[in-house]
Amino acid sequence: MYDQTQVPAADPAAAGSTLGRLTEKLPHVWFGVSAVFHYLGPAFAVLLFPHVGMLGMAWLRIATAALIFAPLTHPWRSFARADRSTRLLLLAFGACLAVMNCSFYLALDRLPISLVAAIEFVGTIGVAVIGLRSPRNLAALAVAVTGTLLLIDVKWSSDPLGLFWALLNGALFVGYIVLGHRIAASGAGGGIASLGAAMAIAFVIVLPIGFRDALPAFFSPPLLLAAIGVGICSSVIPYICDQLAMSRLPRASFALMLSLLPVTATLIGVIVLRQIPSLTDCLGIALVVAGVAFHKPAR
Repeated sequence: MYDQTQVPAADPAAAGSTLGRLTEKLPHVWFGVSAVFHYLGPAFAVLLFPHVGMLGMAWLRIATAALIFAPLTHPWRSFARADRSTRLLLLAFGACLAVMNCSFYLALDRLPISLVAAIEFVGTIGVAVIGLRSPRNLAALAVAVTGTLLLIDVKWSSDPLGLFWALLNGALFVGYIVLGHRIAASGAGGGIASLGAAMAIAFVIVLPIGFRDALPAFFSPPLLLAAIGVGICSSVIPYICDQLAMSRLPRASFALMLSLLPVTATLIGVIVLRQIPSLTDCLGIALVVAGVAFHKPAR
C-alpha cells in the first residue's frame, strides 16, 4: 500500500492544507486547465521537430520539467525516505512518463495526430468502463465516446511501426492514469512531491536516449526558449493540475473526462491555428460536453 508519510512535500502541512482546500472545491477546474495545456504543449513542440527530432524533443521536455520540479519537491530526498513499495511505485511512474513521452512523439512522426489520439482514447474508455457501474454513468460514457469519434478521424494505418508507437503510447497513458491516481492517494501536496521524484527518474531514463538530438537547442536561444515552453506547458502545468484533480476525482470519472481533450484541441485550433470546426465537429463537442456533464462521480 502507498505510504502517505514516506513521500512528503517540501512543506507537507502547509501544502496539504492549502492544496486540500483548493482541490476539494475545484477538481473539474484543475482538469480543465490541464486539458488546455495538454494541447498548447504539442503546438509549441511542432516548432522544434525539424531541429531536434522527436527524441530530442522528448529529452528537452522532460529535462525542463525535472529541473523545475527539483528545487520545489526535493525528489532525491523523497525517494530516499520512501519505503520499498513506494520506491517501486515511483520507479514505475517515472519509467511510464519517460517512455510515454518518447513513444508519443515517435508516433506523431509517422501517423496523423487524429489516429494517435483515437488509439490513446481507447485505453481511457477501458478505465472508465471498469469504474462506471451505474446505468446513468454508462450512458454518459456512451454519449461522450460517440462525440469523441465524431471529433477524431479514426483511420487504420499502413505504417506498422508508427502503429506500434501509438499503441505503446495508448497503453502507457492508461498506466499514467492508474499510477497517477495511486500517487495522488497521498493528497495533493504529497502527490506533487511524488510527481517531482518520478519526473527526476524519467529524466535519468531519457538522459542517454535523446541528448544527442537535443544538442542543437543549447546553441540556439530561440530553440532553447521554445523547449522550456514545451516543458512547462506539457509536463509541468498539466501534470500538476492532473494531480490536483486526481486527488479528488475517482479514477473512472477522470478517465471519462479525458474525452474532453479532443474538445480542447478543436478550440485551440480555432483560436491559435484559425481552423474552423465543421458542423460534425460541433455536434461531437456538444455530445462530449453532455456526456461529461451527465455522469455522476462515485464517492
